[in-house]
Amino acid sequence: MMSTTSDLRSLSDQELLSRLEENRHELFTLRFRHATGQLENTSRLGSLRREIARMTTLLREREIAAAEALEAHANG
Repeated sequence: MMSTTSDLRSLSDQELLSRLEENRHELFTLRFRHATGQLENTSRLGSLRREIARMTTLLREREIAAAEALEAHANG
């Protein structure tokens, strides 16, 4: 199931971390199946990698925004 960035933005941090962990586990499984020649739909590997990248980017954006808000609050 491919998620759009807007769908991911609507999730809480905890939900996002949970989905990220699930996707990383699925990617591990798909890589193993690909290495053993049991994977037919190899395009899923790429789409899953991109979705993981979207999630990590979004989490990092939130982390930076929180740090900037904390710094702004501390400075004034």
